[in-house]
Parts: sequence; structure tokens; C-alpha cells
Amino acid sequence: MSAALHGLMAEFLDHEQLLAAARRAHAAGYRKMDAYAPFPIEGLADELGRQRPWIPFLVLIGGILGGAGGYLMQWFSMAVDYPLNIGGRPLHSWPAFIPITFELTVLGAAVFALVGMLALNRLPLPHHPVFNAAGFARASIDRFFLCIEAADPKFELAATRQFLETLDPVTVTEVENK
Repeated sequence: MSAALHGLMAEFLDHEQLLAAARRAHAAGYRKMDAYAPFPIEGLADELGRQRPWIPFLVLIGGILGGAGGYLMQWFSMAVDYPLNIGGRPLHSWPAFIPITFELTVLGAAVFALVGMLALNRLPLPHHPVFNAAGFARASIDRFFLCIEAADPKFELAATRQFLETLDPVTVTEVENK
């Protein structure tokens, strides 16, 4: 494996070919690979061997922390830090705390979703080696790509190229690690 090589990329004409290629590559034992398409493809993440996403769990944690933080902030300010007895009402009046608690639950969940999505996708990513691959600009228009990375334990340049060529791609190109 060369340090200057990111991997091998196969180009396909339609999404069914990409889905079948990802299925066969995963079945052949390749695990470090990625697919690029101009639109989302149902089931592609499963075929690539992706695990269940962490975003729902992060959103739940953010919502719980936001709601608990909002409630505790109101309770502390109204009942502990600056208690005001107005009209004989209780200092800890939870029904009055519900609107702010709800709003901070939504805010916490949204912030955790945004930050979690950026972190898990390793964004912002101003440059990626596949951007230099010949014809890759068409990945946002009408072409579909499957890249098997050189970091994959099963990757051997000649064997991987031969495997990708059996998938009936338009082209198979080397992706330089620039």
C-alpha cells in the first residue's frame, strides 16, 4: 500500500449498479469504503456496512440536558436565589416553568443535532482526496461512485482493481492522497 494512494474508485451509470457493487464489495470482505451519489439511495448505508447512526441518541441527550437545565435554572432563580412571595403563591410553581423548559428542550436537542452531525461527518472538510479523482465532479450530477480505501485491511492494489472491474463499472481510477 502506497502512502500516496487513498484508494480505488469505480464509476457507475445508475444507482442500482452502485447498490449492487456495494453489496458485493461488503460480501467480499471490504469494510473501509464509501459511496458517492447525486441523491440519497435507500439501503446504501446498510450495504456499505454502516452501523446505526448516533444522531438520535445525541438529540435525546441534548433534549434531556436542555430541559433539565431550563427547569433547574428556573427553580434555582425563583425558589432559592431570589424568592419572591407574590400573592401567597408557592415559590416552586412547576406549571409556570413548563414553557421555558419545553423551549430549552427543543433548543438543546437542535444544538446537539447540529454539532453532532458536524462532528460525526467530520465537517467542515474543505478538501478530501476523492475531489481530485478524474470525473468525480459528476458525482453531484449524474454519476455514482464506490471508493475502496487503501486503509482497508483487505486492500491490495491489483486484487482490488480486478475485483472492481468485475462489477462492470464505467471506469476504475486510482485516487491519490493529495
